[in-house]
Amino acid sequence: MTTFDKREEGFEKKFAHDEELRFKANARRNKLLGLWAAEKMGLSGPAADAYAKEVVVADFEEAGDDDVFRKIRKDFDAKSVAQSDQDIRKAMIDLMGQAIEQIKAGT
Repeated sequence: MTTFDKREEGFEKKFAHDEELRFKANARRNKLLGLWAAEKMGLSGPAADAYAKEVVVADFEEAGDDDVFRKIRKDFDAKSVAQSDQDIRKAMIDLMGQAIEQIKAGT
């Protein structure tokens, strides 16, 4: 194996690792977002956990965060929860930071 091959293999492994961390961070953020939204809708305990799982699953509908945002927006509207689009987007950003910190800390 040449030095070039070893370097290429190293880059491929790093890319795979980074993608795995990105996937975990998104899933963690979506769970935290689901729990945040559940609290706003008055859900707690198993109902809040089930809702958080629904939010995580909603992220598999399409690439990006719009599918998750639409789910939260639709559910807030159905329950008459007074949260603006900006509030939801801000929570998504804030909770992504929290999710990354949790993953880095191994919690």
